[in-house]
Amino acid sequence: MLMKTSAQSLTEQLAVRFADRIRSRLLAPGARLPSVRQCAEQHGVSTSTVVAAYDQLLAQGLVHARKNRGFFVREMPTARGDGAATEAKAAARSSASPINATALIRGMFHKVSNKPHPGMGVFPPDWLESTFMPAAVRKVTNTRALQDFSLQYGEPLGDSGLRRVLAQKLGTLSIHTEPDHIITTVGATHALDIVSRTLLRAGDPVMVEEPGWAVEFARLAALGMRILPVPRRADGPDLDVMAKYCEAHKPKLYVSVSVFHNPTGYCLSPGSAHRLLQLANQHNFHIVEDDTYSHIAPEHATRLSALDGLQRTIYVSGFAKILAPNWRIGYLAAPPALVEPLLDTKLLSTLTTPALLEKALALCIEQGQLRRHAERIRTRLDAARARSVKLALAAGCTFAAEPVGLFGWVDTGVDTDVLAQRMLDEGYLIAPGALFHAARAPSTLMRINFATTQEAAFWRVFSRLTRGTNEPAAGPPQGRLSPLGGQRTARSGEAWGS
Repeated sequence: MLMKTSAQSLTEQLAVRFADRIRSRLLAPGARLPSVRQCAEQHGVSTSTVVAAYDQLLAQGLVHARKNRGFFVREMPTARGDGAATEAKAAARSSASPINATALIRGMFHKVSNKPHPGMGVFPPDWLESTFMPAAVRKVTNTRALQDFSLQYGEPLGDSGLRRVLAQKLGTLSIHTEPDHIITTVGATHALDIVSRTLLRAGDPVMVEEPGWAVEFARLAALGMRILPVPRRADGPDLDVMAKYCEAHKPKLYVSVSVFHNPTGYCLSPGSAHRLLQLANQHNFHIVEDDTYSHIAPEHATRLSALDGLQRTIYVSGFAKILAPNWRIGYLAAPPALVEPLLDTKLLSTLTTPALLEKALALCIEQGQLRRHAERIRTRLDAARARSVKLALAAGCTFAAEPVGLFGWVDTGVDTDVLAQRMLDEGYLIAPGALFHAARAPSTLMRINFATTQEAAFWRVFSRLTRGTNEPAAGPPQGRLSPLGGQRTARSGEAWGS
């Protein structure tokens, strides 16, 4: 909140608040600032204070004014560029959500406050604390082999010991593969990037689930790919839409989260999985299956890679979510014919991956410590989810999908782009629904992290701010849970998760 007793004037405090968000990209280039009147109401100051603060931002070159339209975040100048073209580019993006995919990532490294961040896609650090990880590192570094593998590059495919235990671990998910068909990566996102750069070229069409992972939309767009959004249903992708895309565009790749889909939590049904694989064989495209949440998901859940036997599927997972975010260890398991092309792409991007941490991770898996750690996380998450759902329903929210896994797909009844900026003022970073769609349409939905929304303090702020946000966003009807907890869906007779 702005404080009258602060050493800074209200004008200076407000200008600094917006300047910090612009520099940290929580307000993206081209984003429109709230109108003078809206900003005054939100912060409890006079309109003259807002005008003076916006004038300071103008003087700093952080925003520019457009007659009769308001104030917009300025596109940062480049070494070479056409001013008119830059202005047009900013104008084209002026309706974009102020909080984008990279803003969420930046929020992981530069927290806007010491409060929990419901928009983040990770577990709180205290959930991940353990004694076995440091012990594993000490054990690896105490061997005489430390100097040998520290003074030379690691194995191109990744540490052989880790790939061996990963092959065994995949076997428990009915995904049968050989260590030589596994490639370790710098996190799961790097694995997805390797697949995209190997199988696709700029301009190629790629099918992606919608709603879907905000970072995946942004990453593919940055590579110049043409995104074909496929509606994600409770039982799987809309196969009729996929078939039409296949006939019209002949896509080479489909990116899917089969288990605990982000953001809805949906799990793929066996029937949809079989029909999807038939479509892939018929139209000759590959499927990259992102199983990032495998550690908190049931082993018996339907996975395309298990049904397909890694013929058209490429399996991707990692350990940042459940164990050690900064170790940056991920991996992919691929059809034999694709291993060498995928390895070439890895070598061109990172050469090899850190053998020391890979060896330590192999120890954690072999000794059963990762499995026991994941069980503790699942138990803790179940309790947090129950509390979060109860608080969300009490705050007037409904759920557009059954609450399972790490995320809740929540309908707030108000424009969550507007809500996101107001929550930032209170120190909370949320993930508005527009982030999870390829076309950034206004939305009343938001994704919450059950691990960071189990405290009543967040929901009290949420309730206060949603009462002051009177303009709901237009959007398609969503299936939801009623505030009283009874289940209903947008389609009569449709069942949850099947």
